[in-house]
Amino acid sequence: MNDEAPYFVHPTAVVDAPATIGAGSKIWHFAHVSSGATIGKRCTLGQNVFLAPSVRLGDNVKVQNNVSVYDGVELEDDVFCGPSCVFTNVKNPRSEVVRKGQYARTLVRRGATIGANATIVCGTTIGRFAFIAAGAVVTARDIPDYALMVGVPAKQDGWVSRHGHRLINPDADGVMRCPESGWRYQEALPGQLRCLDHPEDAPL
Repeated sequence: MNDEAPYFVHPTAVVDAPATIGAGSKIWHFAHVSSGATIGKRCTLGQNVFLAPSVRLGDNVKVQNNVSVYDGVELEDDVFCGPSCVFTNVKNPRSEVVRKGQYARTLVRRGATIGANATIVCGTTIGRFAFIAAGAVVTARDIPDYALMVGVPAKQDGWVSRHGHRLINPDADGVMRCPESGWRYQEALPGQLRCLDHPEDAPL
């Protein structure tokens, strides 16, 4: 890539044409972007990251070292994937059975975090601003917005704020405050959290 390119690709990285790469994105050492992949603006792909042909990344997605994002996976805006986290795309893989037409879709919604070494079994939707703890294994169940998921298999262990802090000590009305932003959160319905001070679709 020359100095005029609107994005950066390290000389050791491989980008198969045609691939779509948004302005301000950076693709680092030994990464491989397959033909047909779509990368939004201001994304970062760390060392040894692989993107399969149908993968779509929104804007400002961070994919840390040693992560493979396979066909059937979509990451919306502002998603963070920690080092060595794992995605799958077939629920019952067999080497001698071809299942390329049976990939199960995995959708990671806006602002979600997937911790280091976490595993996301395919066929799952991870809600907005959810937080998957390091080493957790998410099986084929959908994860609510703002949910904190821990363990193997992953189970919900409370809520996190949009700034990534555990929400604790609800007041008499069930309102919890983020210690960083001061924004208030409340369960709108059982199993559903909402932010009272900031729309989920608005930038920070």
